[in-house]
Amino acid sequence: MQATFELRKLRSPANGSVVSVGVFDGVHLGHREILGRNTARAAELDAVPTVVTFQRHPKRTLLGRAPRTLTSLEHRMELFRRIGIEHCVALKFDEQLRALEAEEFARIVLREGLGARLLVLGFDSKFGKDRRGTPELMQRLGFEVEIVPQVVVSSRAVSSTAIREAVELGDLPAAAAMLGRPVTLLGIVVRGQQLGTRIGFPTANLELHSELHPPVGVYACQARRADEPESEPLAAVTNIGFRPTVNPAESPEPTVEAHLLDFSGDLYGRRLELEFVARLRGEVRFPNVDALRAQIDEDVAEARRILATV
Repeated sequence: MQATFELRKLRSPANGSVVSVGVFDGVHLGHREILGRNTARAAELDAVPTVVTFQRHPKRTLLGRAPRTLTSLEHRMELFRRIGIEHCVALKFDEQLRALEAEEFARIVLREGLGARLLVLGFDSKFGKDRRGTPELMQRLGFEVEIVPQVVVSSRAVSSTAIREAVELGDLPAAAAMLGRPVTLLGIVVRGQQLGTRIGFPTANLELHSELHPPVGVYACQARRADEPESEPLAAVTNIGFRPTVNPAESPEPTVEAHLLDFSGDLYGRRLELEFVARLRGEVRFPNVDALRAQIDEDVAEARRILATV
């Protein structure tokens, strides 16, 4: 997938583009409706399916604060690629972009930069200064626009806000229903303190780029090597927490570490994606390492049982 990060580097493709604009945090069912329609119409028109998104959440600039994202930019781009998007324009949302009138955004980015032949937008899509860039305004500016309606699951409108709430509460089934896929985390495997190796359960420690994660606890997961998208998923037991038994010192942030079952190898520096299937238990301080080791043996057995049914 082609990626462009600066307006000045935009080059309109020969056959033009079908374009969708938004943050698309989580790439949930509502987003997938938009992007799936984008790729379908692009195939009909022999155009390039394209997403215009932002490197960080616009609320960081607009309000001085923003929610923790469900998906980092890197994770979003990977999910875009899987859906069939061929070009991702990830703009820096700064004061200059904030001040750009919707009409100018449409001219510079959509018409001249991308040669947009069709816009596929969500029902509530808004961009440009004061969020004036609505689907209706784009139609008045001469663009062909296809508007994708709101998606509802279990009588609740699907939204990134609702999914964040479910993830924070640990309601994995509700979050997965709105995402249209399991709750996932994508991170880089970094070197830790080797505490898991010392007790016989080596782990892959993930650096998450500030993605929102489920609550502290132990989970059955499937792990995928993002650099090898066709590879088989690996069963895993993942701990999110502070490791109170082996690391009693207080830490400001919980760690995310996955023990990959039936795997040996070096993953340092590789991208690993975790799919959260089920919560096994909360994090507990055990009286000694032997008690912890015995519990992890039980966790592994339970994770195998659960993952065998997936």
